[in-house]
Amino acid sequence: MRKKDVLFLTLLVAVSFPVHAQTVYSLTDCRRMATQHNKALKMANEQVEAAKHMEKAAMTQFLPSASATGAYLHNQKNISLMGQDAYLPVYSMAADGSPSFFNSVNNNWMYMNGMPVAPLDEGGQPFNPTQNPEKIQWKNMAYLPKDAFSLDMKNVYVGNIMITQPLFLGGKIIALNELAKSTKQLATAGLEGKLAQTLLETDIAYWRIVSLVNKEKLAISYLELLQKMAGDVEKSIAIGVATKADQLTVKVKQNEAEMSLLQVQDGLKLSRMALNQLCGLPLDAVSQLADETLQAIEEPLPMVEQSLSERSEIKSLEAGLNIADANKRLMVSRFLPNAALTAGYLTTNPSLYNGIEPKFDGQFQVGVVVNVPLFHWGERVQTLRSAQHEKKALEYQLEEAREKIELDVMQSKFKLEGAAKKVVMTASNKEKAQENLSSANLGYTSGVIAPSTVMEAQTAWLKACFEHIDAQIELQLSRVYLQKALGQLNAPNN
Repeated sequence: MRKKDVLFLTLLVAVSFPVHAQTVYSLTDCRRMATQHNKALKMANEQVEAAKHMEKAAMTQFLPSASATGAYLHNQKNISLMGQDAYLPVYSMAADGSPSFFNSVNNNWMYMNGMPVAPLDEGGQPFNPTQNPEKIQWKNMAYLPKDAFSLDMKNVYVGNIMITQPLFLGGKIIALNELAKSTKQLATAGLEGKLAQTLLETDIAYWRIVSLVNKEKLAISYLELLQKMAGDVEKSIAIGVATKADQLTVKVKQNEAEMSLLQVQDGLKLSRMALNQLCGLPLDAVSQLADETLQAIEEPLPMVEQSLSERSEIKSLEAGLNIADANKRLMVSRFLPNAALTAGYLTTNPSLYNGIEPKFDGQFQVGVVVNVPLFHWGERVQTLRSAQHEKKALEYQLEEAREKIELDVMQSKFKLEGAAKKVVMTASNKEKAQENLSSANLGYTSGVIAPSTVMEAQTAWLKACFEHIDAQIELQLSRVYLQKALGQLNAPNN
């Protein structure tokens, strides 16, 4: 492939995608856009807000609650207290004002020693009035009509306003508030974890683009070197100082360089799409990144001791442990008595307070409700033991997480130190490869070095440059991994 063809293909690739006004984005800009666009973060934030409202709702359990109830009942029939009309005996009064059974009946009496001892029935036989009341012949009877004892209950209205103030619930309300508070902490820790993961993914995508941009520049420079050498070899063949084999070797290297350039450019396009998706930009947008020059940013190493309290995983497990403890206290409260103070007002229609009246009337009520659990076949004991075991399991999980996080921090710190050393070493190799390439070019120009030797120097130079780029990117990402391990990757500007 000739030089003009390669340049034409490169230009074609460059213009084959829509053109956007280039904007320079820093790493902080990309992080900020990613956190604003990420749906998982938005969902986690909504969960935090929901937990906050649940915490406020739990606080209201300490306060009295008021409710109003109204009911209407339509009955098909009225209620009658009597099945039929009745007659009620009426006593006559003695001289002292007391009821006199003797003066209230028409029955004849059996006397003994001049005193009436038993009434006589119609046959003249004495009887016991308590055992045979039907034989009593009353002088006066009061008429009781059935209709007078019928209640109009076809339309019944009931209204009630009740206020309840918990006095003692065995610690349930305190445990519920602790549960709600820990749930909010758990949601907050989840939000921090998703934020750290989003920032990490953004950093990886950002530095991958920086790496590929620099590799693309190197690949183009390498291809230009080979194109120049191809022209020089062609001239050397014309004057008889080079062979066709040399020309074919250069052509093969040139084709390999073109393929490598194409792979780098394809990877760069895909990487830009990935970063655009994270940041909420159009997928075909081509933006310039502020760190494409790959200038090293020196930052102090964080202290390892900070990690255990800052990691979102530890915060989540601690919140989960608090939830388990609150749940255990809830189970304990089920063994204890509950007491509540109630007050209210009850009104009905018909009113029953002064006879039966077709109107609304009511009364105030005050009372205390006490519930004491007695026997539940051991169900509450088993649930308490289950809560205790769940809490113990979370304690072990927290201990294990602390050990793993400490190991993660030490490994991340070790990798960062190794990446810093690798940058120094690859920079030295790059410098030596550049000197070697300059010497090879000078020797080739002087005619004392073969083209194959120059191409070997060019390949070594390209490899050294690529390794230096990879080392610089690895250094940047190692910093990010250490920040995440320490729980410090929690803000776009970190």
